[in-house]
Amino acid sequence: MSTPTGVRTSSRRGMALAEIVAIVVLGVVFGFLYYALVMAWRTLAVAMGPFGDLAQNVLIGGWIVVAPLAVFLTRRPGSGIIAEVIASIVEVVFLGSPVGPILLLSALIQGVGAEIAFAATRYRHFGLGTFLASGLTAAILSFVYSVLRFGWWGQDLFALRLGLHLASGLILCGLLGWLLARALMRTGVLRDLPAGRAERAGRPGQ
Repeated sequence: MSTPTGVRTSSRRGMALAEIVAIVVLGVVFGFLYYALVMAWRTLAVAMGPFGDLAQNVLIGGWIVVAPLAVFLTRRPGSGIIAEVIASIVEVVFLGSPVGPILLLSALIQGVGAEIAFAATRYRHFGLGTFLASGLTAAILSFVYSVLRFGWWGQDLFALRLGLHLASGLILCGLLGWLLARALMRTGVLRDLPAGRAERAGRPGQ
């Protein structure tokens, strides 16, 4: 169980250098991973034949996973948004993503969506339930954005598209993000970050 006072005190300070480095490293690493997922999206779209347009909904959660992970590591409001945007910059500027500059707006929206669940707990809880809620809120917000952008409303496969989108947010963002967070915690590399300090103090927020 977390200690509310400690969390509030931490959030009032500026980010430590280790936290800034962690967010940047996460953003860069996931920028490359997100780009690889774009290539996988193209392959999956072909494999799905007439339902290929749904491939983006199947994989959407994988493009958001860095956001809850960044919040878990730093326990800082906005860290998930920053990590998502950095990842999109890497994709667009350095890797030439075929999605183009609009990806930065998508990343911003996805990052905001992922942070809603943590903000609802005032950044005090970081367990599986919060990660799953983060994946769901991110998926919902990104779906609303995509409906407006691509005109999905009223299409024959709208319900299926929505179901796949939400499931992907839960699994590829929420569940996968939590598993990655726990795996990183076991390595000991987070010992100098808020997540590591909370774990040692017996208040990992879970």
